[in-house]
Amino acid sequence: MQTQQTDSTEIRRLLTEMDGLFDGYMAWLGGQYDAASGGFYYAASSRGLANAEPDIESTAQALNILERFGLLGNLPSGMRQGLVRFFQQKQDAASGYFYDANPLMRNDEVMVARAISYSCNALRKLGGQPLYALPYEAQQAPAYMSSPESYLAWLQAIPLMNSWRGCDRLSTSSVYVEQVEPAERRADFARIAFDFFARSQDIHSGLWGQGSHYVRISGTFKLHIFYDRFHVPLPKEDRIYQSILYALKNEEAADMCYIRNPIHLLSYMKLDIPAHELREIIELTLANMKRLLRADGGFSRELAHSPTAPNVAQVKQGEYYPEMPQAVHIGGGMVEGDMNAGTQALLIRSVCYQLAGIEAPSLEASQHVWYANTKP
Repeated sequence: MQTQQTDSTEIRRLLTEMDGLFDGYMAWLGGQYDAASGGFYYAASSRGLANAEPDIESTAQALNILERFGLLGNLPSGMRQGLVRFFQQKQDAASGYFYDANPLMRNDEVMVARAISYSCNALRKLGGQPLYALPYEAQQAPAYMSSPESYLAWLQAIPLMNSWRGCDRLSTSSVYVEQVEPAERRADFARIAFDFFARSQDIHSGLWGQGSHYVRISGTFKLHIFYDRFHVPLPKEDRIYQSILYALKNEEAADMCYIRNPIHLLSYMKLDIPAHELREIIELTLANMKRLLRADGGFSRELAHSPTAPNVAQVKQGEYYPEMPQAVHIGGGMVEGDMNAGTQALLIRSVCYQLAGIEAPSLEASQHVWYANTKP
């Protein structure tokens, strides 16, 4: 009993220390806001790139950050309208897809699918909606969605030698499966996917594909998004949990995703984690986050620097995945905070409080000058 009380006290101390990592964060976020477009840049160095402009993912992530700071409900009307306009103007009228200005973005199937989710979710939160029909309704979905049989063939053809990238490709297909009508046909597509995933899962680790533990945990995290869309629990959760513990204790978390993905999986699985193990999980998570906190008040995605092109950052130096898309550069690769890492850091904080069964205290933010001075 005494040991459990000690663990509880230490967990609270660790969470309070984690809160302190965000003391300068809202000021950093304000530096990425672009009132003219209504969007947010990825990093401070982004403004110096040729043809620089805010991108879909960074702007949607900034909106998530504002939500986690408790500011979404009272956004100044001018800022809210600017954000709605930003996402609506990104939608292509003919296809229903949402595109950034960089033409290379259109060649990355993961970015394209993710932009649909990011944009639609952002518009929903802001009280707006897409201006045009989404791709499936507009008959512009990928060819593999033409039938359940072609979908299965596509799933089977996705390489998983890098679990993170491969499972990301598998998972993003859920964006299109979710749009299928009628419901009976949608269920056919979903059933094919879940049957395929079950056959592909490693029976010992509970993970999918190949790579280091962190790479495979990240792939498993990507697949959990598919499961979550259809409210289906992950299979072999006990084995996934043991794999997470191994990675935390034995591998270097060189990417913010390697910190966020295990924690997010734990929250989805809703396991009964022993207090001493939860204490260790939060302690290791906090130590890893500290290594990515930068002098500008933000967090870097990677230990070495903020990656210039997050769309190809899943495959690290020395790793390989076939037919990778071209890099879509949205940052300057400096040792600086970036939006991708920041939104994950805040989610990690929220999930750690959730795992501890403690209500997360509000992070003070509303009085920051940049936010207070946006037009009402």
